[in-house]
Amino acid sequence: MRVAVFSAKSYDRQFLEAANAEHGHELRFFEPRLSTETAPLAGGFDAVCVFVNDVLKRATLVILREGGTRLIALRCSGFNNVDLEAADELDMKVVRVPAYSPHAVAEHTLALILGLNRRITRASARVHEGNFSLEGLLGFDLHGRTVGVVGTGRIGQVVVQILRGFGCRLLGHDVTESDACMRLGLEYVPLEQLFRESDIVTLHCPLTPETYRIINADALMQMQRGTMLINTSRGALVDTRAVIDALKTGRLGYLGIDVYEEEADLFFEDLSDQVLQDDVFARLLTFPNVLITGHQAFFTEDALRNIASTTLHNITCEERGQPGSHRVSPSLVKA
Repeated sequence: MRVAVFSAKSYDRQFLEAANAEHGHELRFFEPRLSTETAPLAGGFDAVCVFVNDVLKRATLVILREGGTRLIALRCSGFNNVDLEAADELDMKVVRVPAYSPHAVAEHTLALILGLNRRITRASARVHEGNFSLEGLLGFDLHGRTVGVVGTGRIGQVVVQILRGFGCRLLGHDVTESDACMRLGLEYVPLEQLFRESDIVTLHCPLTPETYRIINADALMQMQRGTMLINTSRGALVDTRAVIDALKTGRLGYLGIDVYEEEADLFFEDLSDQVLQDDVFARLLTFPNVLITGHQAFFTEDALRNIASTTLHNITCEERGQPGSHRVSPSLVKA
């Protein structure tokens, strides 16, 4: 199958080409993100392979379909960037990678928690400058603290497992309760109770209409003063302006994010020689108690190898009409 790979970086090419050795698809790599403007590049390709910041709205899908594309292969787990109803109407199949490495994202979550708590970035910068003062670096023991885990799917379950090892009290909230998490000592509670009692709130739920800006001004007011908020899931789970207000007042004590609602114009690119045009993001960078990484939680060798392998497996299954691909459809999402 001829496949147009969008948002392709050097590491994407490396792992996809290695995995393709046993599939034999014709891969063509395009660095730009897929959008209405770049969709004509996929003309004549049977499939497009896309990532989290590629936008596949109806107009884009129409252009792809007219160019001969029948398959959309997401090399990520989320599918909120695809108009699934339009794809279904256009008879375009959508497949994804439901689980590539929950450990990668869960471990990065803990890195953000520990980095914020123990002021690792500030401490390292001081030492490099010959400043060995401990003033302003005071942290707290994770042992005995209450952590609220919003979303207890594959990633959330690994986060719970790790935090149990730290001796944390664990609260959870999800539409589906996990027996594995409950065996680890997690207690499922209403979201309001989770916000009220947690020292740390960490988000691991998908982006849906129900979870859009689940962290807003009302949610932040329910949290105890000085709470730490971590988001390694989807940027739009958080109302960034409300978070900035909470940071300014001290209601929110720490913020660690690997995702951002308007990240499409920022993340995965080198903008070091440019002036940031996003004033909201620029404001976040001014806080000493904010730690931001650029959507790298997934970025491990193990995860990239699994993403490439599953993506190409999905394409092969769809090409041969065989079961086994991880297909996404409007009916599946509504179910």
